[in-house]
Amino acid sequence: MRQLAPESAAAATAATIDAVIDAAVQQLNHRPREKLGDRYRRLRRQSQLIAEPLSAEDCCVQAMPDASPIKWHLAHTTWFFETFLLERFQSGFAPFHPQFRMLFNSYYEGVGAKFPRPQRGLLTRPALEEVMAYRAQVDERMLLLIDALEADGADPDTGPQQAQLKDFLALLELGMQHEQQHQELMLTDIKVLLSINPLQPAYQPLPASMQLNDPVELELQWHRIDAGVVEIGHAGSGFCFDNETPRHRQFVEAYQCASRLVNNAEYLAFVEAGGYEDASLWLSEGWEWKKQQDLNHPLYWRPAGNGRWREFTEYGLQPLQPHRAVVHLSYYEADAYARWAGARLLTEAEWEHAAARLQGQGREFFGVAWQWTSSSYAPYPGFAAAPGAVGEYNGKFMVNQYVLRGSSSATPLNHARLTYRNFFPATARWQVSGIRLARQA
Repeated sequence: MRQLAPESAAAATAATIDAVIDAAVQQLNHRPREKLGDRYRRLRRQSQLIAEPLSAEDCCVQAMPDASPIKWHLAHTTWFFETFLLERFQSGFAPFHPQFRMLFNSYYEGVGAKFPRPQRGLLTRPALEEVMAYRAQVDERMLLLIDALEADGADPDTGPQQAQLKDFLALLELGMQHEQQHQELMLTDIKVLLSINPLQPAYQPLPASMQLNDPVELELQWHRIDAGVVEIGHAGSGFCFDNETPRHRQFVEAYQCASRLVNNAEYLAFVEAGGYEDASLWLSEGWEWKKQQDLNHPLYWRPAGNGRWREFTEYGLQPLQPHRAVVHLSYYEADAYARWAGARLLTEAEWEHAAARLQGQGREFFGVAWQWTSSSYAPYPGFAAAPGAVGEYNGKFMVNQYVLRGSSSATPLNHARLTYRNFFPATARWQVSGIRLARQA
């Protein structure tokens, strides 16, 4: 997950953070009395709506070490508000349960002990009912703080004092953005869990009024981008995670950017041409990983006989739609396909520059699939993580991972932006990840 550095962060990010907080304060001063509380309620309700189609048994199981049970997601996002806001800002704070601090701590060494991530599915207790009671109590206390914050002449005994307003707003915004990240993870973790079941159960039924028709094929065009110095990274007002800063310059050579993502039909041609059996297309580590995992097609594709394929979706098994973007690919698969196609993956600087320039010309930059880039996940020049436990949100993960750009069909609608840097290991397949190609000009 990613982190917005608080006001006390190093000077390299302080100006950006101050702008974000100032914008939040201005918005608060001009919003209706209940608006911030309503936003918090909608956010928290959305997480519970994601879990609504599931049974209690569904919510407890962990499909693999990289995924988490839905019950854990619901508890951990609550833990964040309790640990980083209520504990600091609520007068007379007492935890809902003292052991929850350890059970639902993800990776914050500064907070204390953690329960092992691969064993989260073994936590049959607390029961889902108790986790929901935990959410309800924390929400009640958070809304008391928010209401006090929005009220004129707020009592410092029931809400943060004016001197603490900026810190409270920054942490509240971070907590809400953090929960949106987990909402996407909940959807992808549910999908991988249900896909393991031989019954291939649907997460939710396909509405009678909805048809999963193959979309019209988008023409593939190549847009030339001239060489030059480009600026990437977040600047100005509005929220961002700290890994999006500081804004800086990079030089890019001339290149061509594909107008859309690679679709299923194009990727199927790679599969049928023996792309998974040709070592010359694969990075060495990717080839060894592929052999160990015995992979020969994307994660959710299922052979249906006579050269036909089906795909596991939230609505269960559905016919593979040729013109939809291929998704659930690892970096290794994306890189091998690009090499087979006589192309390559974009760097993240190329992606951000192209996405900004090709508005109205390029397609599927957002809302379809996260797009693998060839850029290793590393700090921008001048990056500085914030001190303390919240500073662990992002910076310590800047190694052995690749950057993905854009957003996916599982990303909350108001969560994406041009400068967002997602990141995963090269082997990750369970996220909604796809391919946008580049070529030299």
